[in-house]
Amino acid sequence: MVTSPCLDWLSDPEVFAVNRLDAVSDHIAFPEETSFKNTSSPLRQSLSGQWRFHFAGKLEERPEDFHAEAFEPLGWDMIDVPGYMQLQGFGRNQYVNTQYPWDGVEQLRPPQVPTENLVGSYLCDFKYSARSQTARTILTFDGVESAFFVWLNGTFVGYSEDSFTPARFDVSDRLREGKNRLAVQVFQRSSASWIEDQDFWRLTGIFRDVWLEQQPALHLRDLFIKTDLTDDFASAELALELLLDGAEPGAMIDLSLIDPSGEPVASLLGASVEPELCLSLPVNQPVLWSAENPALYDLEMTLRTPGGELSEVIHERVGFRRFEMVGKVMMLNGKRVVFNGINRHDFDARRGRAVTYAQMLWDVKFFKQHNINAVRTCHYPNQSVFYRLCDEYGLYVIDEANLESHGSWQKDGKCDPEWVVPGDRPEWRDCVLDRAKSMLERDKNHPSILIWSCGNESYGGKNISEMADFYRERDPSRLVHYEGIFWDRRYNGTSDMESHMYTKPQDVEAYLKDDPQKPFILCEYMHAMGNSCGGMHLYTDLVDKYDLYQGGFIWDYIDQAIAVGDDEHDHRLAYGGDLGDRPSDYEFCADGIVTAWRELTPKVQEVKGLYQPYVLTPQKTLQNTGVLIRNKNLFASSEGLALVYWVLKDGEVIFKGETTQVVAAGATELVALELPEMNGSGEYVVQCSLILEEATIWAAAGHEIAFGEAVFEGTGEEEAREEEGREASELARPVPLKQIHGDLNFGVETDRFKSLFSMVFGGLSSVKASGLEFIRRPPRLTFWRAMVDNDRGRHQGFEMAQWQTASLYHKRLGYEVGEVDGEPTISYRFALPSLPVEPTVTYRVGQDGLIHVEAHYPGAENLPDLPIFGMQFTMDSRFDRFRFYGLGPDETYCDRMRGARLGIYEKSLRENFPAYLVPQESGNHMGVRWAEMLNADGAGLRFVSEEAPFEFGALPWGTMELESALRAEELPPVYRSVVTIAARQMGVGGDDSWGAPVHEPYRIASNEAMTLKFSLSPIGV
Repeated sequence: MVTSPCLDWLSDPEVFAVNRLDAVSDHIAFPEETSFKNTSSPLRQSLSGQWRFHFAGKLEERPEDFHAEAFEPLGWDMIDVPGYMQLQGFGRNQYVNTQYPWDGVEQLRPPQVPTENLVGSYLCDFKYSARSQTARTILTFDGVESAFFVWLNGTFVGYSEDSFTPARFDVSDRLREGKNRLAVQVFQRSSASWIEDQDFWRLTGIFRDVWLEQQPALHLRDLFIKTDLTDDFASAELALELLLDGAEPGAMIDLSLIDPSGEPVASLLGASVEPELCLSLPVNQPVLWSAENPALYDLEMTLRTPGGELSEVIHERVGFRRFEMVGKVMMLNGKRVVFNGINRHDFDARRGRAVTYAQMLWDVKFFKQHNINAVRTCHYPNQSVFYRLCDEYGLYVIDEANLESHGSWQKDGKCDPEWVVPGDRPEWRDCVLDRAKSMLERDKNHPSILIWSCGNESYGGKNISEMADFYRERDPSRLVHYEGIFWDRRYNGTSDMESHMYTKPQDVEAYLKDDPQKPFILCEYMHAMGNSCGGMHLYTDLVDKYDLYQGGFIWDYIDQAIAVGDDEHDHRLAYGGDLGDRPSDYEFCADGIVTAWRELTPKVQEVKGLYQPYVLTPQKTLQNTGVLIRNKNLFASSEGLALVYWVLKDGEVIFKGETTQVVAAGATELVALELPEMNGSGEYVVQCSLILEEATIWAAAGHEIAFGEAVFEGTGEEEAREEEGREASELARPVPLKQIHGDLNFGVETDRFKSLFSMVFGGLSSVKASGLEFIRRPPRLTFWRAMVDNDRGRHQGFEMAQWQTASLYHKRLGYEVGEVDGEPTISYRFALPSLPVEPTVTYRVGQDGLIHVEAHYPGAENLPDLPIFGMQFTMDSRFDRFRFYGLGPDETYCDRMRGARLGIYEKSLRENFPAYLVPQESGNHMGVRWAEMLNADGAGLRFVSEEAPFEFGALPWGTMELESALRAEELPPVYRSVVTIAARQMGVGGDDSWGAPVHEPYRIASNEAMTLKFSLSPIGV
């Protein structure tokens, strides 16, 4: 027992736990019988709340005697526990990704500790009253970053590192009845900081709960639950390994197991206890646990003293499942599992990683609602309650140890392991193994955890290999993951699976074709930074092609952005560098599919669509009319889901229906539907959806699980003849056109509007109707989009800058005014600066009352790809909403549109501007047949595609305004509406955000000619 602390421990990797107890399972003990749903035990006393606090910017400024009982904290501040110092006004927030936060500030090598080492000193006065049966009391810190000393009533208790697993201390002989004082000194940096180099905000403090537990003499210290299933899964043995304190002769334990329906299935009464005890219960026809059916049994264990008195009751939830490798394929309960996964940081915009139960519950429900079935706890163990939620709601978990030393071996993307930690260095071995043990021992009873992970981006070496050996020896029921073998093949056996990050889909496929010896997962893919997740289907399409491809985990779930507003109604957010932090990796902290406020971004639409567990394909032939349903689930049928379907004609719903059909797991069936005749001209769309018939714990009744649609052309003749007749009648009454030829302008008037074409400014300068002007400035050709984060990361500005210049500075070469079949035309030719290509725009005012527009790009050799080709219109800001018939409801791009559906949608321009942390190209919509820009009275311009559908976007700001702003509040006041109509726009990409190009099918080759045709006309006037 060490009785006094030493500052030298901070820089010694071999000292990471002083007087700390061994890690144990996270079971909860009660002093009496209670509900299985109760997670609040009277044996536990929370010490969380407001504590006295002193902040020191340097080690030498810390108070050294504050732990003395007589110390008076005069002038000290108050701080919330759990919480972070920096987020409560003490010290600087800092965000870095791979680099160490002191890089360039101090010249250090492991295990040296920076001199700039913030210190938080905490005092908590509390009252304690021992229960009559209490034999010992344990003090637990669930999470402290990154190292801390503890004193109780003036006496040194211990020291601990490892920010993300509990630190437990026996304080039985230091507690007293009544008033007690707990003193904690937390250090920002220690040798542990070298292996806690995760991609996150570098924060400090007691950020998880602190609590006391009173334990009776007879106490279950540790529990290991194992569910051994027979090969046919028809029966199982529930095996329990127990460690008990106070196991005297005559003490007994009762076991009772309740199945998911509430029926008792097995029991064991009056078993004698020993300090180490193995017990088992047979279970016939067990209901198996999976993410699709998270069936949990309730296990109750009652300990009784030799005199027969109840000592404590333990409740645990048990999931019977088998996870194993069979023939190089990962199998769950005998079926090949596919991880439709995501990486999840603990994060809240105001509290950092000190997340609440409500937020964890929100996250788990969000995952279930959007077809995400797996979570990787990047890159540290989460709170125990998170795993309980995953058990109950049904999520597969990769539980990852708190280990990352990215900056010690990878510099500016290059691998340089000269001074890597932990590597093969013997002085780092024990602390690394301790982190593995602390995670496994706490979390081992959660059925949701299928895989133990050795950490993240720490290169390789012997020490990490020994972590894997420990996992396998202690828990052979799970597999082991480590991506770092990709970098250090000396210890290839560290990982049971081949795991990569951001490998391009064609390279993944090359691995899968080359006689792979391990199953393949992407522990990180689809870098969801800003407007991203393009091309995700190129990965998910591999699932059906290769058995050894078993899915991936999107990087990542939530933007890590810090709230800087004055109150909850001011939602301004800061990213790295905004708070004076240097070095910093700036906006690279914003990689989520939801914002820091847990708002959904348009990327979620694609994720949900590609991860959906059913494929619905409407059919309409002479032989079959219905929907082909493929159930991709491993275990769950479609029972409990209603099949709703509807038919749209030109975007309007003309028919709805509903039925039910049970499709077994893994089966494909054609479900007949009673659909109306599609005998008129026009476009028909059959859409089908599987929805929940009844509410679940994670979604309301009516929640959509899966969706599919198919487009059909009308086949009948009668209505087509009627429509042709109407059209002929309308053509027989042509709109009169009046032409006015001026010196610098050419005007055309109809009985509906007046239009004006400028010779000088090269385009349509006015469309007026009923006193309203619809054109603010003549539309311009556009060859440039505001770069998305992925564009910036691959230096698109350097590679394609000619097209930005072309958009900004193209000039009119000439114009020609003419007439075609009595309809006036004006055609403009444009020169692009330093580019050998001359695009044209032709306007024709038709006798149908429409202005027809044709923009043509003729193509040119030896030029970089185009970001976009289209036209931009500016309108007055009163036109602040739009309707469109196309793919929606959220924004879509050519490489991110699988999750969308065809329909008529209406939005404001503000609603069409997603909350990406850095303004960028956004709000585009694919497959648009027509779009209307409207004011509050419903007046505006209608744009209609001619020939092929166009891409459409409408925002309150122009391209260069979005390009120049680093955050939303830097955008100027809204004074116009900007409409973009494009023949094509390149995809947004997303394989990574630091160099990966958009995939070939979604790029625009500059040597290809393109033509954009559409019409426009005023409406609502």
